[in-house]
Amino acid sequence: MGFLPVTRAEMEARGWDAPDFVFISGDAYVDHPSFGPSIISRVLEAHGYRVAMLAQPDWRDDASVRIFGRPKLGFLVSSGNMDSMVNHYTVAKKRRSFDAYSPGGETGRRPDRATTVYCNLIRKSYRDVPIIIGGIEASLRRMAHYDYWSDSLRRSVLLDAQADLLVYGMGETAMVELADALASGIPVQEITYVEGTVFRTRSLERIYDYELLPSFSALREDRRAYARSFYTQYQNTDPFTAHRLVEPYGEREFVVQNPPAKPLTTEQMDAVYALPYQRTYHPCYEASGGIPAISEVKFSLTSCRGCFGACNFCALTFHQGRIVQVRSQESLLREAELLTKDPDFKGYIHDVGGPTANFRHLACRKQWKSGACKDRQCLFPKPCPNLDTDHSEYIALLRRLREIPGVKKVFIRSGVRFDYVLAGNNDAFIRELCAYHVSGQLKLAPEHIADVVLRCMGKPSNDVYQEFIRRYERTNQRLGKKQYIEPYLMSSHPGSGLPEAIALAEYLHETHGSPEQVQDFYPTPSTISTCMYYTGLDPRTMEPVYVARNPHEKAMQRALIQYRDPKNYALVTEALRRAGREDLIGFGPKCLVRPHRRSGQTSGTGRYGEQAGKGGKRELSKKANPRSASQNGASHPAPRPAYQKSLKRSKKER
Repeated sequence: MGFLPVTRAEMEARGWDAPDFVFISGDAYVDHPSFGPSIISRVLEAHGYRVAMLAQPDWRDDASVRIFGRPKLGFLVSSGNMDSMVNHYTVAKKRRSFDAYSPGGETGRRPDRATTVYCNLIRKSYRDVPIIIGGIEASLRRMAHYDYWSDSLRRSVLLDAQADLLVYGMGETAMVELADALASGIPVQEITYVEGTVFRTRSLERIYDYELLPSFSALREDRRAYARSFYTQYQNTDPFTAHRLVEPYGEREFVVQNPPAKPLTTEQMDAVYALPYQRTYHPCYEASGGIPAISEVKFSLTSCRGCFGACNFCALTFHQGRIVQVRSQESLLREAELLTKDPDFKGYIHDVGGPTANFRHLACRKQWKSGACKDRQCLFPKPCPNLDTDHSEYIALLRRLREIPGVKKVFIRSGVRFDYVLAGNNDAFIRELCAYHVSGQLKLAPEHIADVVLRCMGKPSNDVYQEFIRRYERTNQRLGKKQYIEPYLMSSHPGSGLPEAIALAEYLHETHGSPEQVQDFYPTPSTISTCMYYTGLDPRTMEPVYVARNPHEKAMQRALIQYRDPKNYALVTEALRRAGREDLIGFGPKCLVRPHRRSGQTSGTGRYGEQAGKGGKRELSKKANPRSASQNGASHPAPRPAYQKSLKRSKKER
C-alpha cells in the first residue's frame, strides 16, 4: 500500500480530491508503530478514512497548512513523539543542538509549543474546520498545568490552541469513534461523550456526574489548591473508576475531561501492530540524511503498554495508565520474522519491551473489571500481596524469539523493574536474562540511593536494589560471564538536597562508579514530581518537600554524581563546604576530591590537585573520615564487583 501521501501530487495519484483528515505533526513522517502519528493514521485508514500526512509544516507561512486543501472531516494535530519544549530545551533551558525526529537531526523544524502554534495557524485559513489535538504534548497539558519553561501555571492547551477536542492517552478507540461521529454529520461541538477526550463548553447544563475542580484563577492564587487539584486528576486516570472532571475558567468557560478510554484487549493490540506500516521514514528524507530516531526502534519489538510501576517523575500514569496491555506472542513472533527479512537486519533484536520490559500481564486479575486501586500502588512502598509476579510467560516469549531463524541475539534494553523481579523471587528470570539477553551491561534505574529521595520518587528502597545486584552478580559468576550494571541516576529530584547528593557521591566512590551520563530532574507537565517541584508539597500527603530550584545548587548536585570529572572540581568542593563535609576533601581513602595544590609546590599533581611526593608516589593522609555515610540518611553497602565494573573508571583507578 505504500506510505500515506505527504504532498498534493501523492494525494492526487491516489485519486483523492481531498483527504478526510490532514494530520499535522511536529515530527518528520516515519511510518513505524513506535510513532504515534503513524499508528493513528494507519488505524483510521483501516477504518476506511483517507489521511494525508503534513509533517513539520513551516509555521511562519500561512499557506503551509493549505497544501492538501480543506479536509472533509478535520485536522488532527500533534507535536510529535515528544513534548516540543522537551524536544527543544535541556533542563537548564538551553537550546538543544540535535533533533532525532527531524531530517538529519536538524533543529528548528518545529516551533515551541507546536500544538498551539499549528492550531492557531489552521484557524487563520479555516475558521470552522474541526481541529482535534492529541499526542504526548496535548495529553499531559489537557488541564491546568505547571509549565517549567515559563515557570508559571498555564491553562489547558485546548483553550490556547483554539482546538475543538483533545484526545488523551494512546487514542486509537477514541479517534475512530470521533471520526465516525464526524462522518455521520454530528457537529464537533456536540461530540462530548467520547471516553478519552476533553472538550470545552460554556455551560454545564448538559454535563452530568462530574467532579468540580478549583477554578484556574484559584489555582494560580494558591499552590496548595493546585496540589489538591492535581492529585484529584491523578486519582482519576483509571478507565474503570475515573470520574468526569470539570475545570472552570471564569464563569462562562469550562474544560471537561471525560473518563479515560478502556484499555485495548490483546486482540485489539495485535490488530494495531499488524497494520501495513512501511517501518521506516518517508523516502523524501533520504537526501537529508534520514530520520535518526528510527535507528533506536527499527529492530525493536513493543510488547506492552502501560506501567503499574507508577514512578512519580514519569508521565505514563497520566498518558498510558497503570493497566498493562500486551500483544500476543504470535503477534510479536510475526513482527520478529518481518525484521529478519529487512536487508539491514544483522541478527540482533535490540529490545522486547515497553515502558517496563518485564510487565507482560495485569498487576492483578481484578484490574480488568475493577481497575487499578486508588488508595494504593502495586509496587510502592512494598509490593502488593495481590501482585502477580509470574515471569514465565515473558521467559517463554524470549525463548521463542531466540529460536527464529536469522535471529542471533535478543536484547532487553527498555528497562527491567528489579523490585518486581525480586517480589516474585524470580531467579529463573535472572538466569535467563544473564544467559541470553544482556549486551555486556544491564541498564537499570535505581535513580538514587538515599531512601528519603526514593520515597519522593515512588521508587523501592535502596536495599532492594542492592539485593538485586547481589543476585545478578551471583548468577553471572555461575554462568562464567562478565556482565555489569549500568545504573541511571537522577540529581535534584524533590527531596534531594546537598546531603542526599553527597550520600550518592560517597556511594559511587565506595563502588568505584563513574557515570558518564546523569539526568537532572526535568519538571515535565503532569507528574507528581513536577507538582512537588512547583508547590513544595507532596500532593499525596500535603506534607512539605525540599526542592532544589536554584540553578547553582542543581549544578552542584549534578557535579557531585560526576565528582571524578575535573571540570566539576570547583562545584564539588563548594558543595562539600556548604554542607559541612570538608572531611571529604583530602587524601584519606574516603575523600571524594583532593585539596588544591599548595602555593609554591613544584611537584606534579594528579587529578583534582592530587599531590605526588618523592618518586611520584601519593601521600595519603592517615586521618579517617570523621563522619560516616549513614549520617546522611543513606545506607552504603560494601563495594560489589557487579557495580564496581558497571561504569567506566578513571585512568588512575584502572
